[in-house]
Amino acid sequence: MCLAYPMKVIEVNKNRAIVDAEGIKREINIEFLKNAKVGDYLMVHAGFAIEKFDEKRAKETIGYFKECKDALRKTLKR
Repeated sequence: MCLAYPMKVIEVNKNRAIVDAEGIKREINIEFLKNAKVGDYLMVHAGFAIEKFDEKRAKETIGYFKECKDALRKTLKR
């Protein structure tokens, strides 16, 4: 199973971008999206930006991932 995760653009260089999610930085390909710029939130899958999110939706999605992570940690501690 593969997951996509919202990441914030911190640098753009032609068809590549440096993105950040919770302090983890990655270089990704942005050629599938038009006009990605610093400050945008992009849904990233397998090193490619596949969708642009507004900040509210990105933070909401990140919150869902955090809820899942917290629930999994609680389950594993039993």
